Amino acid sequence: MSDRSTKRKNGFSLLEMTISMALGGIVLAAAVQIYIQGVQAAWTTTQRAEMQQDFRAASNILTTDLSLAGAGLSLGAAIALPAATPPVYGCAQTTGKPCYINGGSVAFPTQLGTPYLYGLIPGYQKGPTLFALQGPTDVVTVAYTDNNFYLDCYTATVTNTTTVTFSLPTPTPPATGSTNCTSPTGNPGVQAVSDSAVGLTAGDLVLFTFGAANVVAEVTVTATGSAVTFGANDALNLNQPAGVSNSLASVATGKTGYGTRLRLVSYYIDNSPTPSRLMQQVSGHTPIPVAENIVYLQFTYDLFNDTTNKPAVGCYNPGANPDGCALASANLLPKQITKINIANMAMDSTVMGAQYGSSSYQRMDLQTSVSARNLTYTNNYPLH
Repeated sequence: MSDRSTKRKNGFSLLEMTISMALGGIVLAAAVQIYIQGVQAAWTTTQRAEMQQDFRAASNILTTDLSLAGAGLSLGAAIALPAATPPVYGCAQTTGKPCYINGGSVAFPTQLGTPYLYGLIPGYQKGPTLFALQGPTDVVTVAYTDNNFYLDCYTATVTNTTTVTFSLPTPTPPATGSTNCTSPTGNPGVQAVSDSAVGLTAGDLVLFTFGAANVVAEVTVTATGSAVTFGANDALNLNQPAGVSNSLASVATGKTGYGTRLRLVSYYIDNSPTPSRLMQQVSGHTPIPVAENIVYLQFTYDLFNDTTNKPAVGCYNPGANPDGCALASANLLPKQITKINIANMAMDSTVMGAQYGSSSYQRMDLQTSVSARNLTYTNNYPLH
């Protein structure tokens, strides 16, 4: 009879399995949490860098245009416009002539019933409301001449009520043939009126000077030659009938002068798409986006009263009541603005997805001031 030895082969007990799974779950949860925190940190850092780039680009574009307000315009930068139909800005000379600022257009400011184009036009609460507690956003519009297109080297002749013909005088070296020519090389450096890169296109504004008279008109048909059309169907209501003062049609046929392309640039927030965007519209052209996620835009203005020799500082609606500066800007005009203050331009980041355990976002704010050096020729330093 032989002995048989039996070896016991044991597995894990239920208690051991439970403890092992619990410990493994804790370790796995910790690893997942560390991974999520790493993703969040990387996302936050990347987003912050992108926000800074986008915000810097948008603020540079905005402040550059603000600094040019009134450049190339006459002293005081105030040009009377025709008044039979109120002229507006914020619309495009395209099919349907759509208007964009808060879903519509904005009328030019008036003096004694006459609308005026200023080097800078405040647009207090003309923009959309994004958050009820903040109230409506602001719009700002600047006007300055385009010195990259040497239209002023041409002689502008009124052919009829809707057409102006541009002719280039024959230069006699070293003269340019035009006393107003800004081309550094004279007439040989002048581009064609119909130049495909810089020539006049539908929606452009031209500031004409006929002796002591200034007239602003909108191109309604892209130039194909030297004769340019300023039809009565313009989006900004600038080309009004012959019987209306300050219109191109009211200038006598055969009258000669010169023209300069005028850039009328508006900045506003468009909240029709998501996310909202800061938009730039030039004259009567289709607006283009400058930056996304812009959630607030507000300006104030410093003015100087040449009559009382007193400043008006931090006025959010200059010349109106209330104006935000204790009525110090009463009866003052946009041409008396000396400084534009960006009180708040805010940009929000894209909201982080819930899959990463967060729905927070970041925000950047800009507060700065820009000197409108071409609006006033008096050096005034108001005390804050």
